[in-house]
Amino acid sequence: MTDTGEIDERLFLRSVARAFAVLEVWGAEPRALSLGEIAKAAGIDKSAAQRICQTLLGLGYLERAAGGLVPGKRALDRAFDYLRITPLIERAAPVLGNLRETCGERVDLSLFDGVTILYALRLQSRREAFFATLPGRRLPTFCTSGGRACMALMADAAVDRLLARSEMLARTRKTLTDPAAVLEKVHEAREQGYACVVEETLLGEVVVAAPVTDSAGRPVAAVHIAGTLADWSEAEFRRRFAPHAIAAADALSG
Repeated sequence: MTDTGEIDERLFLRSVARAFAVLEVWGAEPRALSLGEIAKAAGIDKSAAQRICQTLLGLGYLERAAGGLVPGKRALDRAFDYLRITPLIERAAPVLGNLRETCGERVDLSLFDGVTILYALRLQSRREAFFATLPGRRLPTFCTSGGRACMALMADAAVDRLLARSEMLARTRKTLTDPAAVLEKVHEAREQGYACVVEETLLGEVVVAAPVTDSAGRPVAAVHIAGTLADWSEAEFRRRFAPHAIAAADALSG
């Protein structure tokens, strides 16, 4: 889920929306899908799915694989376009590189996108699962350190509205799903200048994050440092790495 802002229905092309709905089905099903599975997941009939898929195949945005269709290599071109024309990401690359060398743990840059955050840069440690360290991954704002760090710069009323729009679903048995409990963590982040999340998106993981702001002081992104509870206690991880996350975020702000 992402915030799209105001839409002028007179200019909204539903055929284009259906094509993107097809491209988005692999977000929930990361495997080769049959035409019937694509139609069901996208909420369209099989005839429409067939026409859309044939078009996307012809353009290179889908490819055939054993068992059905998968996203095509052409989709990476559009991600590359976004990454190279976004000034914040260009500025962040050397900062995160230095941060990774200093900390020896995974470091990320996430972009604040309303009810979700989107990872744009990820420099992994040696201990992590492959898919968890890919850029482009989207996670709920309410249960992530970067999301809470960004919410800490918002008024409580705005945070309440964001949480009301969020799907407050647990990702692990440790995930806080009560809005009041999440707001308490946001207040903690506001006081400390960073947020810390322990095992709420991945068991065994501890993450600190600090917000990156634009020239008006609005949250636009966050710098994360992630480690494992097998190596660190929460208190020691906070003490060791929170200052580094704050310094990196400050260097990228404004």
